[in-house]
Amino acid sequence: MLLDNNLIKKILLEESYVSASDMAQADDYVKKNGLDLIDYLLSEEILSNDLLGQALAEYYNLPYADLNSNPVSPEQVKKIPEKFGRELRAVFFGENGKQVFVTTDTPQNPELKKIITPLFPGKKVSFLYSLSEDIDTSLNHYRQALNTRFAGIIKEGERVAPEIIDEILADAINYRASDIHFEPDVKEVLVRFRIDGVLQEAGRIPQEFFDNILNRIKVQSRLRTDEHYGAQDGSIRYLKGNSVVDLRVSIIPTVTGEKIVIRLLAQYIRGFNLGDLGLSEPDQAILSKTSDLPFGMILVVGPTGSGKTTTLYALLKKLNRPEVNITTIEDPVEYKVKGINQIQVNLQTNLTFAKGLKSIVRQDPDIILVGEIRDNETAEIGVNAALTGHLLLSTFHANDAATAVPRLLDMGIEPFLLASTLELIVAQRLVRKVCESCRVSHQVANKDLLNRYSFLKPYLSGAATTLYSGKGCPVCNYSGYKDRVAIFEMIKVTPEIEDLILHRPASKEVWQLARAQGSHSLFEDGWDKIRNGITTIDEVLRVAEAPQDDKKIYGKK
Repeated sequence: MLLDNNLIKKILLEESYVSASDMAQADDYVKKNGLDLIDYLLSEEILSNDLLGQALAEYYNLPYADLNSNPVSPEQVKKIPEKFGRELRAVFFGENGKQVFVTTDTPQNPELKKIITPLFPGKKVSFLYSLSEDIDTSLNHYRQALNTRFAGIIKEGERVAPEIIDEILADAINYRASDIHFEPDVKEVLVRFRIDGVLQEAGRIPQEFFDNILNRIKVQSRLRTDEHYGAQDGSIRYLKGNSVVDLRVSIIPTVTGEKIVIRLLAQYIRGFNLGDLGLSEPDQAILSKTSDLPFGMILVVGPTGSGKTTTLYALLKKLNRPEVNITTIEDPVEYKVKGINQIQVNLQTNLTFAKGLKSIVRQDPDIILVGEIRDNETAEIGVNAALTGHLLLSTFHANDAATAVPRLLDMGIEPFLLASTLELIVAQRLVRKVCESCRVSHQVANKDLLNRYSFLKPYLSGAATTLYSGKGCPVCNYSGYKDRVAIFEMIKVTPEIEDLILHRPASKEVWQLARAQGSHSLFEDGWDKIRNGITTIDEVLRVAEAPQDDKKIYGKK
């Protein structure tokens, strides 16, 4: 956002886009928690992106161009030379006869009209306003393919390694990648981005330049450059313009060279609502009510990269108040939040989850977040903390909610302790969302659906079902998907489930009882999102097990 927050606040109040009481509440929350004002207003649904764009357009006395719903093509963007498009933040939006429409987020720039108008001789140029993030997305069309840029950097031959790394990181940030993979082979190194949970090829680097790139990343991560046969982990704080991105670096030896994986971590958490994550209203109510308990344990389970930490931080956002002492121990600290005491695991100083948790309990906390329960010692200390007046939140690796119970018992937790402390188990997975800019609906005959997905029979009625998909557009890079949302499965620990835990039940027994008490499976939550046009059947089946005769299979990897 290029405008000062105080000016934006003034515009929104004067034009009555936000009420004075809502703005006062937002101001108070933002000051206490260090969030961005606009992020807070958007996350609390006090304001929408469209309304924000319209308000700022009115301030400049210009029409509003919604580039999110009406994305421009690479051909349109390139009608303005890159030098001027980037400098003036100007995007060609369309034309009508002899009238050309150009949108920008800096209409106050005195050079804008002077430079842009001569580019379209004989035509009248009219200016529009668009939001900064949408202008940024549109300007990405100027970027050449990574391989083309690599070739240019190598041809110049001056700062090959740093410039290639900068280009890769810039693209990863632009495309909101969560991970960057450098995968060496005999002649070249494949660079891949994980975007919305799926790996995509980004470019290829000739093998002879990889050693310098590898060494530069090692130096920046404070790793040993002379170590080539052992695994190493480090971190980098990457600064580019106004952007600050924390990078977690992992290097391991392979038979064709050292492989690098870089995870991009957000510096500050956005103001997530539980609803933003994909929780249905009934599930939100269960999670919110349970988190209001003064003590007990809430576990979020699922594989690596399923969004468990994000869910817990969305919950912490709700619980973070001046009168509450919240302390976390994590590896790594992914989101930094004002008002919360956050501790980073450090194996070099022997600060493990277990040792850190022991110390936290002595710090008079009300709420404790443990990044992950990995071993028996951490599990035992966590259970005892939950038993002695603390609300404990943690993540745990389990295939589904019901499997968490026997796994914890197998780790040595006494059944009576687990039964009296465990309050809620949440299992989750992430699925890609159908791109809203190119989403289309289509009727599918139920007999055709059943030919491909026979297990859907209990969920279908009538002759046909409406499903949704993305056609592919510039906004989603022609994939048909944009962003991700979680699907959930919850088991609330009731008195009946407590009694069952005392008898060391198998996963199947836990699920049967939870099912009888109203729990839904990951697939069923996914099916609701499929029917509502949020995702697709194939996406849900990519991460969640298909139902078989309405029963779940346990122990399947």
